[in-house]
Amino acid sequence: MLRVAGSDDYLDALLEAIRPGAEHVRAFYDHRVGLIGTDPRLMLMPWDDHLAHRGDGVFETAKFVGRKIYQLDAHLKRMRSSCQGIHLEPPCSWEEVREIVLQVATAADKSHGLVRVLLGRGPGGFGIDPYECPVPSLYVVAYDIHLKPEDVYERGVSAFKASIPAKQSWLATLKTTNYLPNVLMKREAVRKGYDYALCFDENGFLAEGATENVCIVDARGRLSIPEFTNALAGTTLMRGVDLLKREMDVVFRGISEGELLEAREIILVGTTIDALSVVRFNDKPVHDARPGPVSRRLRELLRADLVENGIPF
Repeated sequence: MLRVAGSDDYLDALLEAIRPGAEHVRAFYDHRVGLIGTDPRLMLMPWDDHLAHRGDGVFETAKFVGRKIYQLDAHLKRMRSSCQGIHLEPPCSWEEVREIVLQVATAADKSHGLVRVLLGRGPGGFGIDPYECPVPSLYVVAYDIHLKPEDVYERGVSAFKASIPAKQSWLATLKTTNYLPNVLMKREAVRKGYDYALCFDENGFLAEGATENVCIVDARGRLSIPEFTNALAGTTLMRGVDLLKREMDVVFRGISEGELLEAREIILVGTTIDALSVVRFNDKPVHDARPGPVSRRLRELLRADLVENGIPF
């Protein structure tokens, strides 16, 4: 028989509850509380926040290296666009959101890490009506980053065509917390023994990875990128395009599955990986099955850009 506990007993039990991954959390902020915490046991979200039980919210994750946050303003700009897409506003100004992110990163007291910002419809009930939530929620957390060892970049990774289709266009272009298709893609990759899963739209064109953008160096030597119809416009990818377009032709177009096997390079691009070569796709070698020069150059440019243009804290 379960015991009905008072506030003190319940809080004691809560603090003793198992919390996997707590050792990686460094600092966090809940706008309702208005304080930065450092004890992961207190990093809690209201059960009736529609962000939690309806996926009614948006998020962004930025990287910091050497106490410099990379692409923070680009991430917040995209978050603002995602908010507009679901008719959501933060509980404070966007300038305050930015300042809170910097303060949470500072409180983490780590030189390297990730900071995630979540904006939700807020607590207010267990229904679907967004109007039952009077105040939006804002959560910010800084946590450890798990960088891939250098030998992964030297040998490359594997990928395959996932059975999970690309999201519908209107949802794929917003960075919401509706990530179930992404989760299922990752699960399928793990179960099948691949490093990454790639999804395709209803017309058979390449869309994106579970958490990464993907592009190719095509047979003509161009950096070809899927059009952002069924994929999220990645902040790292778009910054990489800005840096690389001085050195090679860049085009946005539909890319078929067959083109991946004919490509000179397949490149994954994302916040935590920068640029990473896929050397085998669907168990077949990509070009000479080795990481290519464009992938290496793109990673080099992104890493240098972080050092030069990252926001210090």
